[in-house]
Amino acid sequence: RFAADLDVLTFDHEHVPTAHLHALQAEEVVVRPGPHALPYATDKAVMRRGLRAAGIPLPRFAVIETPEELPEAVEAVGGWPVVLKTARGGYDGKGVWTAQGPDESADVFLARVPVVVEERVPFVRELAAVVARSPSGQAVSYPVVESVQRDGICVEVVAPAPGLSQETATVAQQLALEVAERVDVVGVLAVELFELADGRVLVNELAMRPHNSGHWSIDGAATSQFENHLRAVLDLPLGPPHAITPVTVMVNVLGGDLPELHSALRHVMARDPGVRVHLYGKTVRPGRKVGHVTVTGDDVDSLRSRAWHAADYISG
Repeated sequence: RFAADLDVLTFDHEHVPTAHLHALQAEEVVVRPGPHALPYATDKAVMRRGLRAAGIPLPRFAVIETPEELPEAVEAVGGWPVVLKTARGGYDGKGVWTAQGPDESADVFLARVPVVVEERVPFVRELAAVVARSPSGQAVSYPVVESVQRDGICVEVVAPAPGLSQETATVAQQLALEVAERVDVVGVLAVELFELADGRVLVNELAMRPHNSGHWSIDGAATSQFENHLRAVLDLPLGPPHAITPVTVMVNVLGGDLPELHSALRHVMARDPGVRVHLYGKTVRPGRKVGHVTVTGDDVDSLRSRAWHAADYISG
């Protein structure tokens, strides 16, 4: 009933049963991205196997279903330590374990879903390449950003990634565009990447929706990722993705001890009128993403300091 009067149906997180989307398509509802693409973002085993078959650079991995298969899988990816990920259901660090040895691997099997065993990559930092793609095949790529994680949760994004060579940035954008085309994404696709010391990049995760690593675009890009997602799913010409300021820093506001966030705005806005605050209206829980702040300018260190002060003050 909900879908009956829609021109197009899209969604803001991937944890939607694909059976529902197939049923809607059978009723001639336009679903974008479609259920053929969505498993690449919801099932890490499907994503890893599909991208490996396409020649996309990835960490070494193996997919197993029982603890008995673990020793062989660990050997296949280069030995301990390894990263263990439940194939389905994980997000924001949930469903992910770093194990130094077999004694630290038991919890991953409690979910009773396949487990992806990956080498622990000695990366320099994490990057993200966000692209938007329309049904007619038009695609645009946003500047590659640096993404800072803490306990599996993104806490900070700097756009563009400081000190990133043009060569590496171009490779990352090309990878993201290639992945979008190969899995036939319609809408926004975020490709999370590991940057290695030698300048190579490896694909870590995919998200088929406006993504935390692209929130900076609301205030720092010519067209935000949210607008381009809607343009894409409606098959309208995509907007320019370029940055309109030398640097944008976004810091997430995570839930803390304060149940109510708006009372902090007077201090934050008076102290630094250039800070842009976006609160999501979510119930505050410790560690939950409940908003973000962005600041724009040309000095990364100063922008980081300003953004962190605002986010920390709001969260208490």
